[in-house]
Amino acid sequence: MNPIYLDHAATTPLHREVLEAMLPYLTDHYGNPSSIHSFGRATRTALNRARDGLAAQLGCKPGELVFTSGGTESNNTAVFGAVALASKKQKDRRPHIISTTIEHHAVLHPCERLEQLGFEVTYVEADSSGIVDSARIEAAIKPETALISVMYVNNEIGTVQPIEAIGRTARDRGILFHVDAVQALGKLPIRLSELPVDMVSFSAHKVYGPKGVGALYLHASVPLPALLLGGNQERKRRSGTENVAGIVGFAKAADLFARRIDEQNAAIEELRTRLVNGLTERIGSSSIVINGHPSQRVPHIINLSLPGLDTETLLMNLDLEGIAVSSGSACTSGSLETSHVLRAMHLSDEVTRSAIRISLGLGNSIQEIDAAVEIIETIWRRHTYR
Repeated sequence: MNPIYLDHAATTPLHREVLEAMLPYLTDHYGNPSSIHSFGRATRTALNRARDGLAAQLGCKPGELVFTSGGTESNNTAVFGAVALASKKQKDRRPHIISTTIEHHAVLHPCERLEQLGFEVTYVEADSSGIVDSARIEAAIKPETALISVMYVNNEIGTVQPIEAIGRTARDRGILFHVDAVQALGKLPIRLSELPVDMVSFSAHKVYGPKGVGALYLHASVPLPALLLGGNQERKRRSGTENVAGIVGFAKAADLFARRIDEQNAAIEELRTRLVNGLTERIGSSSIVINGHPSQRVPHIINLSLPGLDTETLLMNLDLEGIAVSSGSACTSGSLETSHVLRAMHLSDEVTRSAIRISLGLGNSIQEIDAAVEIIETIWRRHTYR
């Protein structure tokens, strides 16, 4: 049997059309876009064209996009930059930050570093379905609150957070609002000019683009200080020679997939339904738990538990059968630690210790889903009835 890749939330395969768009800027057009000669002008033109295209897809001004090395850098820049900006404005009191207990570590770890530096961070909890109530965010606001950071789509369970409600609260209070939208791009329609957001993080490799490139949307009214110094790139907001080929690929990927969100989601939802129904029929509804909100979610992420079968055993056996899934975030899956997201939802130990994340993509087929269902059932029966 050919290997089956069911870990698209970790990364997606590079689309062939994206690769074709990138190739000229990996070979023939290699000039530094900051150079004034013809070689530099050629890549500068490509960079500007890519920025314009991505901005059109995201519904913002080209000048509001800062290209980065990926979602992690974008998140770090937003969190540390917002605190640095606020520290200049309110010198008599330290800025207060609000986030949630189910954020990606690319937000949680910067918040923890800020705590070590003496800043106060409030982590608002999600409910048992993984939804963060906007009223709880509002209740956590203090006079010195300078930043609220909440992800759009949770990378482990796929829940969609009430970003518009939280954003309206932040805007009414004059608080900067950052959104980690890495898992939302290509899955939800995003028009940044219509959302009450100030900073939004994106990553190319989650939408069939290249690894190592991302973007941070900065509303024109947010003069965020640069964290990387040493050059005037990205309007002095992010020093370092731009990854032109990667940025061209990012824009191409967004153009390919952001236009077909409804069509793609419908196809993925069909695969999801087949997988969940297949497992339920073969194993029984009492032996499988779907973690996350039943409807306020994206279709491609399925976090499920098979109580009685631990995560490590299931992952290892699936890998031996050529099926790639994960235990949660790709950044921590190698450690096989219990998911901090599921723990934060206060799910039972039996559920959290048997959870895996299956994430679907456009390359998956009905035949692959049926094969995965059959193999999961075989592993479950083998280890449950020993």
